[in-house]
Amino acid sequence: MHPARLWRPLEKADHSEYADVKCRLCSHFCTIAPEHIGLCGVRKNVNGKLYTLVYDRVAAANLDPVEKKPLYHFLPGTNTFSFGTVGCNLACSFCQNYSLSTAPRLTGQITGQMTKPEQIVALALESGAKSISYTYSEPTVFFELMAETAEIAIQHGLKNIIVSNGYQSPECLEELKDLIHACNIDLKAATESFYHSICKAHIRPVLRNLKTIRDMGWWMEVTTLLVPGENDDKEEIATLARFINDELGSDTPWHLSRFHPTYKMQDHIATPLEDLERAAAIGKDAGLHYVYVGNVHGHGGRDTLCPACGCTVIRRKSYTAAKNDYSHCPTCKADIAGIWSTNDPR
Repeated sequence: MHPARLWRPLEKADHSEYADVKCRLCSHFCTIAPEHIGLCGVRKNVNGKLYTLVYDRVAAANLDPVEKKPLYHFLPGTNTFSFGTVGCNLACSFCQNYSLSTAPRLTGQITGQMTKPEQIVALALESGAKSISYTYSEPTVFFELMAETAEIAIQHGLKNIIVSNGYQSPECLEELKDLIHACNIDLKAATESFYHSICKAHIRPVLRNLKTIRDMGWWMEVTTLLVPGENDDKEEIATLARFINDELGSDTPWHLSRFHPTYKMQDHIATPLEDLERAAAIGKDAGLHYVYVGNVHGHGGRDTLCPACGCTVIRRKSYTAAKNDYSHCPTCKADIAGIWSTNDPR
């Protein structure tokens, strides 16, 4: 165990030896009784003090193309050292990484290899990665490990990427403000009912955080997994597209990802390709410049087209693109939004 950050003690209950604590890490704001854990499964009240159980327990680590996060407009053609711990603060019925995210809640076990922040940065540098990605489960729940690793990474010239459900507390985002350079945030649906019934969360904190991240200046891309019969209605997709365009900006890349039956939604079909293409058209009609179809092998919807002339600027094969400066269209010289160099100060 390691002392947690972003929490406060509450008054002791009558005849209680130790106090409950209020976790301030995410938008659940859990009240945690002594010897109990929060909804994430990895933060525990021990004798009236909050501890993280995953500070030094890396459960998954790989060297990935940055496009796999997915980030299509941030250092394309480079690799990112990706890692995560167990635990998550949401409980999505369609979770693609449920073996990592649900393990602490379901089994009470914290698995992973003991790894310190300095070791993570050393591995990233040794691999030749240009960035470190905090991913696989939900990086918010391993905040202490992420923050310390990110500080060291910056000292060694590495960029930091967070792949998240966007359910942080305002205090958490403020702590991360100067540590993170790019992110991909899930916007899972346009309705409170979806977030409440399928993810065991609420939509308003996610919408608020997306706008906060926009204002903080991180490079941001947004992903929506289209689940047939759940969040793929034309009006809902249009609502999502309008929010991204109007509140986050027309240059915000939107990734529409294909759902594959898994976890508690194995009775659902995979997202039909025509539904993904229809959703992409709705996004473009709303004014978005960069809309992508993902999780579909060999589909041209991964390529970046110039919003001015329609020329193909970045052609992607699988998850990879050639390393290059794509800041301008080669045909009409129009600006292409993104961060194309590690020397970019953002």
